[in-house]
Amino acid sequence: MTIEEVTVNTVLMTLCYVYVVVIILISGKLDKFLHISPKNARKFLHVMIGNLPFIIPFFTLAVFPTLVAAPFVIITFLATPYSPFKNINKKLRGLSEITEEGHQWGLVFYALSYTVLAFLFPQKPYVIAAGVLPMAYGDAAASIIGERYCRHRYKLAAKKSLEGSIAMFLASLASLGLGLVFFSWFYGFSFSSEITAVFSAVTVAAFVEGLSPMGFDNLTVPLFSVLTFLLSGGGA
Repeated sequence: MTIEEVTVNTVLMTLCYVYVVVIILISGKLDKFLHISPKNARKFLHVMIGNLPFIIPFFTLAVFPTLVAAPFVIITFLATPYSPFKNINKKLRGLSEITEEGHQWGLVFYALSYTVLAFLFPQKPYVIAAGVLPMAYGDAAASIIGERYCRHRYKLAAKKSLEGSIAMFLASLASLGLGLVFFSWFYGFSFSSEITAVFSAVTVAAFVEGLSPMGFDNLTVPLFSVLTFLLSGGGA
């Protein structure tokens, strides 16, 4: 480890912080300026933050991907009604309003699952992507399509729609598939060797999303998707 490495990684980490803060601020203003509902603003936030794994290949020190994610567990918690610091909660009003539109713990679980994956696989961002991309893109598609084109509802642990689950599967498949093509350029694996793991992971992700109560899918989908990806031979 050199001073130059620490400096470069610190700059990258700072840029990630700036990116996330800007996305949070934009998400909080979408209702006012573009008349986008807080729920869809939350989905925009999910999708945009879900792109962070694509930055990880440029880090050269393994601790930094975790340092990017971990502070947002605290920040998203402070934005919930359970925050013990009400003054801070008021200052995070924009994020708080987005959080409360869904499950109050939804964004906390999102940040937590992201942090756990970054801690466990800092040098394998394609494994992190196997959990984050289905949650980011798949869940957003499930919500939007499910509400707009819902015809066939079902209830296991929560009310869902068949159309939403299909959208979840297809968006997860597309985002993870394209994501692994990107990562294959950096890590030298063949995308064709990951196809089985990709299909298995997104299938489980869609199934788990259908089972998970509102907000908890931010925790269950990434973790089960990654576990399935690894058990299916992905990330070897």
